Amino acid sequence: MILVDTNVILDLVTADPVWHDWSKLQMRQASLKGPLIINAAIYAELAPRYDTMAQLDELAETLEDMPRKCLFLAGQAFRRYRSQGGRKTGVLPDFFIGAHAAAASLPLLTRDRSRYATYFPDVTLIAPGR
Repeated sequence: MILVDTNVILDLVTADPVWHDWSKLQMRQASLKGPLIINAAIYAELAPRYDTMAQLDELAETLEDMPRKCLFLAGQAFRRYRSQGGRKTGVLPDFFIGAHAAAASLPLLTRDRSRYATYFPDVTLIAPGR
């Protein structure tokens, strides 16, 4: 299984002029390695783009639970982020996503290499750059 970050899905949904082709290729390659999944945080981040749950559910067939261990890791990573001077308050969903990947030993397909690499260094990232 591979966890797919919100930004990659939005690249496809919005036909992002910069990232669409990269995200489409990465999704195709990742799907050859196993099922592509999202979690509740990703589902919630996607929800504003849809008028009904049924529309979103067509896209998000596989929704994985986030174990309590994941939730705790997310809170700890967010605390570390804030103690190191992180000022953005809207980043907690990223920590849920990274912690889920860490707790479940899932690779993460994302465009946000730096935050995940910093706070979840053991997660295998499928991301642009090195």
